[in-house]
Amino acid sequence: MKLRYLDLDAFSATALASEPFRHMVVPGFVRAEACAEINRDYPRIVESGSFPADQLSYGPAFREFLDELASEPFRKAFEDKFDLDLSGLPHTVTVRGHCSPRDGRIHTDSKSKIITVLIYMNPEWEHSGGRLRLLRSADDLDDTILEIPPAAGTLLAFKRSDNSFHGHKPFSGERRVIQFNWVTSEGDRRVAMLRHQVSASFKRLLASVSPNRAST
Repeated sequence: MKLRYLDLDAFSATALASEPFRHMVVPGFVRAEACAEINRDYPRIVESGSFPADQLSYGPAFREFLDELASEPFRKAFEDKFDLDLSGLPHTVTVRGHCSPRDGRIHTDSKSKIITVLIYMNPEWEHSGGRLRLLRSADDLDDTILEIPPAAGTLLAFKRSDNSFHGHKPFSGERRVIQFNWVTSEGDRRVAMLRHQVSASFKRLLASVSPNRAST
């Protein structure tokens, strides 16, 4: 399968950092010429939170982009880079379109996640908030390993661990990011998707009752 949107050569050429947990950042992982197509067909999301991709409406370019994330070449690239066997493992895909001031609290991701992949799709980012920080500790947002502006096409990937702390300063407004995770079992995948579905339904109900809530 030839990938049209994802630059696996750039991914392969990028070194994997090992301390304090395994991580890598690849600017331009989504090819520049593809970003406009994907953003044109991006799901319309005005509520904060993560939404299961299969619960959203979007155009054909975004569908093709998701297909490339689920492809064998994508998986094999991660197996080679992280020295893991991911064959047969299920994955989850969630999509964000809006950030609230409550988002960005420091966390490590759930233990059911093996690798977290974040792909940002914001055409530009001038804000001081909303820039994801990889951290050395659980209680200090300024104890930073590195900070990643969520600019279009940028990939951040890390191996989930008990010290894979990350978070960001508050931001309110549009912030586009796709999260892809390999998870430990089909049961974990179902639980994660059910949790996101319930959360998404609740947030959409609140938004319908209070239309201005999403912009706080």
